[in-house]
Amino acid sequence: MGRVVHFELHAADPDRARLFYEEVFGWEIARVGVMPYWLVRTGPEDEPGIDGGIVQRRGSEPAPGQPVNAYVCTVQVDDLDGTLARVTDAGGELVVERQPIAGVGWHAYVKDSEGNLLGVLQPDPAAD
Repeated sequence: MGRVVHFELHAADPDRARLFYEEVFGWEIARVGVMPYWLVRTGPEDEPGIDGGIVQRRGSEPAPGQPVNAYVCTVQVDDLDGTLARVTDAGGELVVERQPIAGVGWHAYVKDSEGNLLGVLQPDPAAD
């Protein structure tokens, strides 16, 4: 069985993307070597989740209203409303308002500072 073990965020401005993810989620991000690549640590190794990287985008930013044409990652958070506020403060935008996923939690979609779509989920088994 193949398992997702790494993700990549494509950014027109990788340093701006680094600041966005550090401010919103507290991720640890560091440039590696001489190539334009930043490693992303999303949390402790003993917790579920994956780490990834930020790479320089080689094409244009996703167009507004464009259908999703890539994997969409969802980030688990403790406080969805607080996270959504940090998203907009850090240069991102709310795309789909918070909504319940019955028995799972509260979910919303946002765009980061580079126009990339991602989900944000606050677990709550009582959500309906």
